[in-house]
Amino acid sequence: MSNLQMKLCGDLVLREKCSPIESITSDILDSMDEMVKMMRAQNGVGLAAPQVGITKRFLVMMNPDSGEVFKMINPVITSRSEELAVIEEGCLSVLGPDDLPVYANVTRPAVVTIEWIGVDGKKYAAEMSGIMARIAQHETDHLDGILFIDYLPPAKREMVMRKVRRHK
Repeated sequence: MSNLQMKLCGDLVLREKCSPIESITSDILDSMDEMVKMMRAQNGVGLAAPQVGITKRFLVMMNPDSGEVFKMINPVITSRSEELAVIEEGCLSVLGPDDLPVYANVTRPAVVTIEWIGVDGKKYAAEMSGIMARIAQHETDHLDGILFIDYLPPAKREMVMRKVRRHK
């Protein structure tokens, strides 16, 4: 069992573009299992590989209502609605002085279609809306080195970063 470590804002791995997974190895499956445990332990709803220092395209996410967990390999958002939604976002890699995620309102498409490869090697697709669309976009962004704070207007981003800089 690998001991994955949560990477925090400022760690350059969070800004890397991750490479696609060519074959599903036991290492990747073990990492995903551990990521689900970490996500749950920290009351998160999603965790992407770079957040634990792995620059590969996979993530885990959970439906907060049903508790259903999705383990996605090479996920791609194939469509985004024109309709937008503003939802408060936080990130387990963007912590404030109290060791808890810093939150801010982010505007993103309200509905997305996401395609991915499951741990069984099969292709999946789902249309997601509401909180699930939000989690899917937030987590797939991580695979391209994008953090939710990148969507904030400069003054708001600076407020968030001031809290982050106070994190011990």
